[in-house]
Amino acid sequence: MNHTLQEIDSSVVSNLCENLAPYNHIRSELFSRYGVKKGLRNSDGTGVVAGITRLSNVHGYIINEGEREPIEGKLTYRGIDIYDLINGFESENRFGYGEVSYLLLSGRLPNKDELKAFKYTIGEARTLPENFTEDIIMRAPSKDLMNKLASATLALYSYDKNPDDTSLENIMRQAMGLIARFPVIISHAYQAKRRYFDGTSMYLHIPDAHSSTAETILHLIRPDGKFTDEEAKLLDRCLIIHAEHGGGNNSAFSTRVTSSSGTDTYSAIAAAVGALKGPKHGGANLKVCQMFDDIKHHIKDWADEEEVYNYLIKILNREANDKSGLIYGMGHAIYTLSDPRAVALKAAARPLAEQKGYKKEMGLIELVEKLTPKAFAEVKGSDVKVMCANVDMYSGFVYEMLGIPREMFTPLFATARISGWLGHRIEEVMTGGKIIRPAYKSISKKGQYIPIEKR
Repeated sequence: MNHTLQEIDSSVVSNLCENLAPYNHIRSELFSRYGVKKGLRNSDGTGVVAGITRLSNVHGYIINEGEREPIEGKLTYRGIDIYDLINGFESENRFGYGEVSYLLLSGRLPNKDELKAFKYTIGEARTLPENFTEDIIMRAPSKDLMNKLASATLALYSYDKNPDDTSLENIMRQAMGLIARFPVIISHAYQAKRRYFDGTSMYLHIPDAHSSTAETILHLIRPDGKFTDEEAKLLDRCLIIHAEHGGGNNSAFSTRVTSSSGTDTYSAIAAAVGALKGPKHGGANLKVCQMFDDIKHHIKDWADEEEVYNYLIKILNREANDKSGLIYGMGHAIYTLSDPRAVALKAAARPLAEQKGYKKEMGLIELVEKLTPKAFAEVKGSDVKVMCANVDMYSGFVYEMLGIPREMFTPLFATARISGWLGHRIEEVMTGGKIIRPAYKSISKKGQYIPIEKR
């Protein structure tokens, strides 16, 4: 089976790149001159307000006399604190992700009968269309599961009896179908990747309609399909904290932008998947894991503060790891003193690390979290910067302790965030009203057409 594209003439590519070079530079001062908010960010790092949402609130600082004042981070879904949701589900020993999906889609928590009907409908909808795995996933397997997830999402359009209807009822129907099928798609895509790129056996288990999303994922990706209740409940916690994070994050905003054009649900969600794949967004957890691989390889004593600190200085000076000058997993665009998602995962990671023999790794992560602000201040030549660990610092570590392969990390993020994306799509279609169309200042110089014989 040939999985490669026809080669493009490299000399033509080089020619295009060389010609583009003088036309592909924009001086940084021009952004200030024309009042352009680069990255849709204000000069103080806050985001440009581009819309209104009732789905969630990401709160990481307050403005006091015109200055940003750091506070402990707070994340709420439909006004309910994420800690209250997690603690409520766990105190009742229940899986909570399905309930969070209902909350985000409907606006409120379900009662027992509503939750039962919702979970039953999701469970029954997990089955993919006939031959979908063979025709869509296995015939064109991908080394990167996010690309396969995006293409499979687009392919579902062809199996939908009414794909383009943007009424609330139809989008809600499509939403439930996507929430149900994402765990199966990413699991089957992983199995196809194992078979065609890793040269190992694949295991295509049948999803159980009565299982939660977390249980379904663990069942489908493991050769024997077995897992403990403790493992599934921890993965459920991961799904809950990744389910939604405001309309301004890159993938949610991608959903909003595409939805505002009047396009179909599958196209909007595929765009969100593509955005989440990026290492500056959902792919950051992989960068964290790769960074810690590098740190562990170069540091002899993981508990030696001086040795760890000196290596962090090297990373920030672009002398170590990937030479990017970044310590992945540290800092956030909104959160200052703490990221509540990281706090929730860190608390769950500690007992699991003790149980599974990852105590040294946990200690190293906590040490990096502790030392990074000081190292950052030294390299940047400023006062100690307020900087907290973000969710990516601990999410990949938790997944690894659960035995989840790294290529599944970002797809798991997508499987959780699908509920938030769909909530934003519904809100944009029902309340937005206008196509999102910001302006770009053109600085092109006037040119003239030259006949081809004279060029």
